[in-house]
This record gives sequence, C-alpha cells and structure tokens, in this order.
Amino acid sequence: MKISLRKRAGRPAVSTIPKGMTMAEVRKGMTLAEVMTLPAITDLVSAGKALGIGRTRSYELARAGSFPCRVEQVGRIYQVPTASLLAVLGITAPCSNCAGRRDGK
Repeated sequence: MKISLRKRAGRPAVSTIPKGMTMAEVRKGMTLAEVMTLPAITDLVSAGKALGIGRTRSYELARAGSFPCRVEQVGRIYQVPTASLLAVLGITAPCSNCAGRRDGK
C-alpha cells in the first residue's frame, strides 16, 4: 500500500486507502467475525493482522521462531493453522458437528 502524506506542489497527496475508511481502520486488526471466517490454514500476514502485528514484524518473528502461535514453512511460504491462532487469541472455535445439540457432546 503506497501512502504519501506529503503534499506535492499543486497536486493532492497520493493515497490508496479505500473510500469510506480512515487510516486507523486500515491499520487495526481483525474483528472477531473476520477471524472466525478464516480458513483452516491461513497466511502469516492474516494471522499477524489478527494479532495486531504488522507484515514485516510477522515475518521477522516467524524467521526467528518467535511468532506467538504455530507457524509452518512450506517452501518459501509461511502458513498458520487457524486453530493455533484461535488458541492464542483465547477464542473457542464452535464445533461444526455439534450444532443444535443440547447435551453438549
């Protein structure tokens, strides 16, 4: 994302912030609803966003083996199991095959 806050002579500042959003909304992490829609395995940047960690810092932590949840490297790609991410966030994933049952099993 290219963002320039400098005004250029006679031209408006360049910004790629989506219309209707503020810079604070672009930088904030994910909502609970967004986290719950993640696939079973997600990319490192999305996991970092859910944790409030930026892209560069996420890669630094993954390379150092210090990312807050489990990270698997497949070739040059870092992948994060969503179950591990949810555990770090303290979110209990709903049991898909238990929906509608009242006995808790």
